Amino acid sequence: MAFLEFNQVSFSYPQEGRFALRDIQLGFSRDGITAITGANGSGKTTLTKLMIGVLRSTRGTVCLEGRSLEEYSLGEIGRRIGYVFQNPDLQFFCSTVAEEISFGFVNQGCRPETVEEKIQYYLDYFELGNYRHVFPLHLSHGEKRRLAIASVLATEPSFLILDEPTTGLDAYRKRLLADLLIKIAGAGTGISLVSHDQAFVNRLAERVITLEKGRVVWDSGEGRKHG
Repeated sequence: MAFLEFNQVSFSYPQEGRFALRDIQLGFSRDGITAITGANGSGKTTLTKLMIGVLRSTRGTVCLEGRSLEEYSLGEIGRRIGYVFQNPDLQFFCSTVAEEISFGFVNQGCRPETVEEKIQYYLDYFELGNYRHVFPLHLSHGEKRRLAIASVLATEPSFLILDEPTTGLDAYRKRLLADLLIKIAGAGTGISLVSHDQAFVNRLAERVITLEKGRVVWDSGEGRKHG
């Protein structure tokens, strides 16, 4: 059974007269890294919003761990699926890096000593120890990207979605990010990344799904083109 599954899913925005996605049949497991590619307007962002329940399918069903996504609250989905925005600035709302990392598990009622252990772990893991008390928006773009991933991973999701994660990163930071994502995937967290960065996709992705005009036209996991 796939962790996330799309069963003949179509979606149209109320204000538009066409389907943004049509007849999507896909499964996502917690194994490895999957890239979602396609031109602007192909439906990539709409697909990821359906994956986290922000949008509800017009037709068909999206299932999470065998149950319709509509049976979950957004909070329940968020504890299972982490989402890292293309622009990390939109993700931050705490006054320090440490608070940003701890926000999710503090709300889960963790003991103070456990909270401190987790904060320190993620500060060290993401090389943010020197910025513990820094306002997140004062970080460099690469540091913001690492903090955004850290704050999502700190809630220990089973699956991670990243929207254009290499935007604004130089070659060195891209290599660091790639190494980090490989490490995260190796630890058992499934990853899907939306990206136009073909070199990054080629380096990381074990499976590539390509969308065109709202349809899946290629899925390397199946090894064939779609009609």
